[in-house]
Amino acid sequence: MSVFIAKRVLTLIATLIGASMVIFLVMEILPGDPALVILGVDASESAVQTLTKELGLDRPPLERYISWITGLLQGELGNSYAYKVPVWELVQGALLITLPLAIMSIILSIVLALVIGLYAAANHNKAGDVTLMGISQLGISIPNFWLAILLIILFAIELRWLPAGGFPGWDEGILKCLTALLLPSLALATVVGAILARITRSSVLEVFREDYVRTARAKGLSQRATLWRHVLRNALIPVLTVTGIQFAALLTGTVVVENVFHIPGLGSLVLKAINNRDTIVVENVVLLLATMVITVNFLVDILYAVIDPRLKAHDI
Repeated sequence: MSVFIAKRVLTLIATLIGASMVIFLVMEILPGDPALVILGVDASESAVQTLTKELGLDRPPLERYISWITGLLQGELGNSYAYKVPVWELVQGALLITLPLAIMSIILSIVLALVIGLYAAANHNKAGDVTLMGISQLGISIPNFWLAILLIILFAIELRWLPAGGFPGWDEGILKCLTALLLPSLALATVVGAILARITRSSVLEVFREDYVRTARAKGLSQRATLWRHVLRNALIPVLTVTGIQFAALLTGTVVVENVFHIPGLGSLVLKAINNRDTIVVENVVLLLATMVITVNFLVDILYAVIDPRLKAHDI
């Protein structure tokens, strides 16, 4: 097991290094001068050059990349060009909103997937199965930003059960904050949950056709007992794969959904930073999101070995 984990850790580190290079290169080739954006188009050339030197943007790209990575390893993210405050202060405040939103969304997605997928598989080709799969197909087709607008109209404007947007702050109470995040998390979870539900159904039905499952049923084991004792463990392997992949899509979706609900999370922060050409904030936020996605995939690989030891043995 230690060899298996060591290989995955090395892959994790190599992927993070590659991601940091890509992020830095993309920011380098994007048009726009941060100093000019901050000072305005009417600023003198000498003032722009002075600010460029002050921000360290006059240094060679390789030197700035090494300085950025060295700072990250030391826990120093640098200062925002636009806000003149440490980037970590901006990221920390936004992360305390985005992370709970992402966790709520993925939990809702998994719950929806298991409930719908298992019920549909247990009632294969019956009315419930056909209806739920039709609804899940509709859920996959709906863009999360459009669903977010519909949820606001229904639950905030018409029914007035939930707030239409904004975030009160954690000092106002956990319940109030979680209530503010409920509609955004539902908008994000619907698409991911619909995809996972279809994968769960297909995976469960495939395992149901295995010989050992038919043997268990022939021995008199009920369908429910067979499902929980023999089917679910093996059926979860492809579901875990897709969950890890969809988590990346979920994090990407927060960029749009947070702006629809006016939530000051990482998505809102990175869009403001792009508009302000605050490259140091964009680089750190995007790398943080990439790290979260890569880490989730790493944990999924470890869970593979726990659920199915054959994968670990084959990899070693």
